[in-house]
Amino acid sequence: MMLKPLHLGPIEARTPVVLAPMAGVTTPPFRRLCREAGIAGYPGDAPASDLLAPAGLYVTEMVTSRALVERHPATMLMVEPDPLDPVRSVQLYGVDPATIAEAIRILISEDRAYHIDLNFGCPVPKVTRRGGGAALPWKIGLFGDIVRRAVAMSERESRPGRQVPVTVKMRMGIDDDHITYHEAARVARDAGIAAVGLHARTAAQHYSGTARWVEIARLKEAMGDYPVLGNGDIWSAEDALVMVEQTGCDGVVIGRGCQGRPWLFTDIVAAFHGSDTRVRPGLAEVCNVVYRHAELMVEHFSDELKAAREMRKHMGWYFKGYPVGGTLRHRLAMVENLAELRALLDELDQDAPYPGESAEGPRGRAGHRRRPHLPDGWLDSQELSEAHLAALHEAEVGISGG
Repeated sequence: MMLKPLHLGPIEARTPVVLAPMAGVTTPPFRRLCREAGIAGYPGDAPASDLLAPAGLYVTEMVTSRALVERHPATMLMVEPDPLDPVRSVQLYGVDPATIAEAIRILISEDRAYHIDLNFGCPVPKVTRRGGGAALPWKIGLFGDIVRRAVAMSERESRPGRQVPVTVKMRMGIDDDHITYHEAARVARDAGIAAVGLHARTAAQHYSGTARWVEIARLKEAMGDYPVLGNGDIWSAEDALVMVEQTGCDGVVIGRGCQGRPWLFTDIVAAFHGSDTRVRPGLAEVCNVVYRHAELMVEHFSDELKAAREMRKHMGWYFKGYPVGGTLRHRLAMVENLAELRALLDELDQDAPYPGESAEGPRGRAGHRRRPHLPDGWLDSQELSEAHLAALHEAEVGISGG
């Protein structure tokens, strides 16, 4: 299967694959590892251009628009451009049209973003209980105001020939009785949003059950030539190929499938260019990636203890299926510096081969279906009440640093 490049304004992603924003995961070091892995799967030379992404797009963690406008130090570090990334992609979260527009002005005027994605898909309670993330498209008027203001600000601030495209990532809706994606996608398209990505689950599903790819197919059929990206349950290159074949989507968004496995981008990029190249690392190769990841984290945070603590969550993902043992796994999850990490990695069997199926498949906790946490009375109407309008002014407080 040979896929067409994904065009977002002046940006050309020659491989239509996108790294999904994941809080606390898609830090600059992890994005660099994923991007390098993607380039390894790209056939031929990867041309250098700030508007050309040969092996896909690699988006920041979700950044809170209010924190960006207030220039919180942790948030400003999150949007610090990686000089090696040809396309600077930033994802914004927010519920107030004016605040989101101002955040976009900052990102573009300070040359921090060449592509901006708006988050309307987060199912986390601390976000949805404030009316944000996957809860927001239910209030379709507010959603429309946000996307129109976002596009208008991008058009105003972009340099000639360097338009910064705005995209949207969303879920199907709040639950099966409150599906929002069809109407929201139409509003986004009409506002000038460059593409929409659909995670084929509701907020109520969280990450449980199975992503309903048929809904991606329905959206793509309804939107015609307009770019639709599919997200959910892509654990392998073969999954990505099947999603595109079954849904007709224009590209894929990769989230939990790459946790502890940045080389998944090698596999998917290769597959999308018709190659059967697949990475099947032995334990020594995994250890090398883990240590480099940690070194990059120290460089990024300029704080070895913080970097080590941020690495802890990655250990279970990296070593899924490998012969590590419970005691050593626990010690790796408590690591405090590079020297300790190096010593622990050296205790592992460096000759252990790729373990096969046990290293593949879902990563992390899927959770279970749950009632979404929403503002009181949120589902009573798709129109904003005065009470909800007043609450939105404080809705981003507490969603610190993205």
